Order: sequence, then C-alpha cells, then structure tokens
Amino acid sequence: MNKNYCPSLTEYKRRKSIVVNIGELPMGGDYPIRVQSMTTVDTMDTIGSVEQCIRMIEAGCEYIRITAPSVKEAENLKNIRDELHRRGYKVPLIADIHFTPNAAEVAARIVEKVRVNPGNYADKKKFQVIAYDDASYQAELDRIRQRFVPLVRICKEYGTAMRIGTNHGSLSDRILSRYGDTPLGMVESALEFLRICEDEQYFNIVISMKASNTQVMVQAYRLLVQKLEDEGMQPYPLHLGVTEAGEAEDGRIKSAVGIGTLLEDGLGDTVRVSLTEAPEAEAPVARALIDRYTHRAEKAVSIKPICNVPIDPFQYHRRETIEVQNIGGINVPRVIADLSRLEDIKYADLKCVGHLYSMLLDKFNMNDLGSDYIYTGDSPISFMLPNGLKEIVNYNTWLTAEERNDHHPLLSVAQYLNSVERHAKLNFVQATVNELTNELLERLKPDTTAVLVLQTFNEHAMPELRKCFFRLMNNGIQNPCIIKREYEELTPDQVQLYASTDVGGLLIDGLGDGLMLGTGLLPAQEKVDWLQAIDKLNSLSFGILQAARTRMSKTEYISCPSCGRTLFDLQETTAMIRKRTDHLKGVKIGIMGCIVNGPGEMADADYGYVGVGKDKIALYRGQNVVKKAVPAERAVDELIELIREDEKWIEPVRVEE
Repeated sequence: MNKNYCPSLTEYKRRKSIVVNIGELPMGGDYPIRVQSMTTVDTMDTIGSVEQCIRMIEAGCEYIRITAPSVKEAENLKNIRDELHRRGYKVPLIADIHFTPNAAEVAARIVEKVRVNPGNYADKKKFQVIAYDDASYQAELDRIRQRFVPLVRICKEYGTAMRIGTNHGSLSDRILSRYGDTPLGMVESALEFLRICEDEQYFNIVISMKASNTQVMVQAYRLLVQKLEDEGMQPYPLHLGVTEAGEAEDGRIKSAVGIGTLLEDGLGDTVRVSLTEAPEAEAPVARALIDRYTHRAEKAVSIKPICNVPIDPFQYHRRETIEVQNIGGINVPRVIADLSRLEDIKYADLKCVGHLYSMLLDKFNMNDLGSDYIYTGDSPISFMLPNGLKEIVNYNTWLTAEERNDHHPLLSVAQYLNSVERHAKLNFVQATVNELTNELLERLKPDTTAVLVLQTFNEHAMPELRKCFFRLMNNGIQNPCIIKREYEELTPDQVQLYASTDVGGLLIDGLGDGLMLGTGLLPAQEKVDWLQAIDKLNSLSFGILQAARTRMSKTEYISCPSCGRTLFDLQETTAMIRKRTDHLKGVKIGIMGCIVNGPGEMADADYGYVGVGKDKIALYRGQNVVKKAVPAERAVDELIELIREDEKWIEPVRVEE
C-alpha cells in the first residue's frame, strides 16, 4: 500500500478536499479549518440550549452540535434554531444521532447537518462474535442500505450535510467479527455507509474516525485517506477529534497529540476538542491548534523530500534500537529535565522534577512523575543525587569534573567526532538534521555508548525531526534518540499544545526513546518562576508519553464531554473520582455520562463508571457490566471496591517534607 497518505511528509500542504455546504458556512476545499463543539444542556430546554449556543459562538464555535436521542428532541431543534435566528445568530446546527434513524430523518429536515454513527445507526451492539460468510454479510449490508437510504434521500432533497462519524469504541458486532477492533474496521465501517451515499449520488459528506486511543485514531484517519483514494472515492473533508480526551491538562495534551499529528500532515477540515468541561472551553483550544498552521508554509524552512519511508504509518511499531544503559531497547521512553538555567540547586529544588526530599527523614522519595535524567549544563549539582536519577552536563564541564562516572557528557557533533575522552557507558550527542552527515553516521554505527539528542529550529519541527529518524533508519543506525524541543516566547498554553504535537506525533509512529523540553520563560526570571516552569514541563513530558501510549505513569481517565444525554454532573463526578484514584499508576478508568458513550466508547478502560438512569450508575470491568443501577452516592466507593477485588488498589502514600 502507498505510504504517502498525505500531500507531503516534509512540506506543509493541506489536503485538498471537496467542498461541503453546511448552511451558509462551507467546509473543505480552500476554506479555513473550522471550529466546532457540542452543547451539554438538555435538548428539550430550548432557552438553556440557545444561551449555551451563544456562549459557544462567542468563544469561537463555527458549528454547534446538539444531541437528538429521540424524535421529540429532533423536533425541538426547530425551536432552538428559530430562537437563535430571532436573536441574530445563524450558526449552522448539527444533530447528533445514535440508535434512532427516525430522529435523524426528522432532524435532517430542520438543521444544516446530521451526524450518524455507522456503528449503531442500523445495528444493535450485543458484544457478540458472529461468523459471517460472504452471502450472509452481504445480506447485512442490504439491510443497512434499506435502513439508511431514506436519510440519504432526505439530506439530498433538503440540502442537508451529513457526517459519517465512526467511533473506535462503538463498532458494530458485524464489523468487529470480520475486521476486529482495528483502524481497518473503523474505516470499513464508514466506507459501507459512504458507498451507499455515492450510489445515491449524494456527496455532501464529512467523515471522522474518532478514538480515545491516539495511536488508533491517527492510524484510522491516515488509512481512511488512503482507502478513499484507492477506491476512487471523493476526497471528503475530515472532522478531527479524540473522543473522551478528559479534562484540564491531560485532555488538552491528549487532544493535541492526536489532532496535532494529523494537522501537521495537512489533514483535517474541522476540529472538535472533546473536554470534560463547559463546551465554550473547547473552542479556544481547537483554535490554538488550528492557528499554528495558518502561516506554516511561509514560515517553515524547506525540507528535502523523503524518498524512502521506513515505517508503516497505519500500524504502530517502535523503532528498533540498541539499549544504552536504560535508554532504548525495550525501555520506556525517558524524561530528561532541563535544569541548566538554575543556579545553586538545593535538595528541595528537585521536587520540580518529581524527586521529593524529606528533611525529617533525610532521604528522597520519587513520585510517578520523577524524571530519569537532569541536564545541568555547566553547573553540576554539588550533592549526591537520589538513587535512580542521573545527571547530564556539557562536555567541557564533564572533562574537568572530579567524578566523571557520576555524570554523563552532552557533546556537539564536532566534539563527538574529535573527542578522545568519553564516558565508558553513556554519552549524549546533540545533532540537527543537517549534522547527520555520513561521517557522523559511520561513527555512530558501532558506538554502543552513544545516544543522539535530536533537535530542530524549523517552524515545521515535527516533519524535520521525522526526517532525522528516517535518515537514521535508512542507514541502519540503531542508537537511541532523545527528542529535544525548546519553545521561546510562547505562553504556557501554547507550549503545552505545540510540544504535545511535535513530540507526540513522532512517538505515535514509534520514533523516540525519550524527550527533553525547554522554555525561555519570558519575561519572568526569578528562580521560583524557573522551578514552576520546570515542574510544568516535567509534568507535560510524562503527559505526552502517556497520551501517545508509550509510557503509562499515572491513572488515565477516559471521560466523555458532557452533552444533553448526560445523566449526572460529569465534571464534578470526574473530579471526585480523580481525587480518590489519581495515585493508581497505569489504571485506566472510563467515566461516561450515558449508555450511548458507555462500554463501547471506553473500550480501552480497565474500569467503567456509566450513567444508566437518573442518579443511577453501572460499573464495568473492561466492557462487562458487573454492578447495575448503583445509587450515585455509593458508586465511587463501589468502584474502589471493584479495584480492590482485582488487587489493583494501593493506599495513597503521604510524603513527609
């Protein structure tokens, strides 16, 4: 299969899709990438919905999606639309449909766009494995066609657009039985519906491939683009999103890793960032991600084209490397914290990188976000480091150090090629793409002590770093690589999103054995400000690794954004569950507002907390319900008991300071 799933792997070019007309605001083609979100108010609350829509519009939403779980909600969309128009707002509305074709057919006559989920539009999910032969599978497709064609014809008649929105967690039993829980299954789920649309000569369509697993999400979108081309279909616009990304920092990091990776390759025509927060908080994040690419082509330094792509962009395979100390090989990616701008580092200062000193006990404790290495530049630490933490210094400083074995040198390419003395076990070599010369590659190949620190100053950072990895792979170089990114004169929010994109996009493709993030921290220069900045960068580093599914260092929460179907206060409940469980390293907990976003959407979770009625909760182990209709006031305690039963519960540890 052709691996060039995007216009260019080195030059920023946005994929040219067809134009889809959605009310008075077209999408695709040369139109800007659009921002959208979804209401959380009960759809039957007309005024509440309208007022929330206005808040979303003022925050930057260009399209607004509203759930229509039954015909009555679909019918009330007219009242919401009319009241918005009366107040002077003509924003296109999108009806969100699950399970109810009759509601979709009503909504398609009212709003500008309907979203259907091919996993549950004409199928009932029972988590059954069914053996289909070709004839019985075709009979199922004929049944789907019969159920779906009426909506297609209504949309065609009324000029209504449609999103065919596949969700990883809600694939039908039929798709799962034939294709498995895979990106290919996600793509085929959408293509089945798309073929029906094209047979009906209906093309006003947007497609999405959402998942809470960023690797699966990215692979599915890439594969979709390739399959559309292979089958000679129209290049439909893409709606980008990571489902159930969560809240706060984790939700933004996860969204940027998934959405940003695709934007880097020129894919995407509209963005929805799904946060477990008020919907008006989503639009600024989506806009920040999009705006980075407004002038990318003009600002980026030209990168020579890639002739040989040594990875499979549709499947995850980690780049094969040798093991140098605890870097590379089968080791998880490492975190290097940059402390080089700090002066006179004390015991307590290491708290910002996850190593907590107890004066009472005169010892260190490491939390789940304890960095693996610290880089101190020309100012080595004067005291003994906590066990497990290692220090990197500049090469000239290392040469004059009293205890060389206790430090590891960072060398420039020139120093590496000309050096006589090096550390016996681990040396770091910092290089850009232009410094990966044949001379350097020949020197690296037999060197079992060298770890590369890859750096770029190009505005088109991720593609240039990817080219570095491809050059190494195509030349048989298996030395581990640390990804280094520094962000000067950016806000903390921008650093969070940009780093998640630049580094996460590489990690998703199996590239990178660690990361090192830095910031200029302008204009503040006080030591306390640097410590706070380093703390945030350290947390961001671990967050990126977790969002890219390459190192699980903390509890993961797969929580849906609230919507009109939600049966409890999702933000408050998520915060409460997080407070009780955020010390459970590596445990994944799904928190879903209703059964629509229930066991399917939290496909990757170890445990699930799902609303099934007013103040009634179902608890899941994996995708299997184990407790039904638990009163909400007892549900968190019973969730913890479930974790205890599986011997995954540990008591929180309080560190004396």
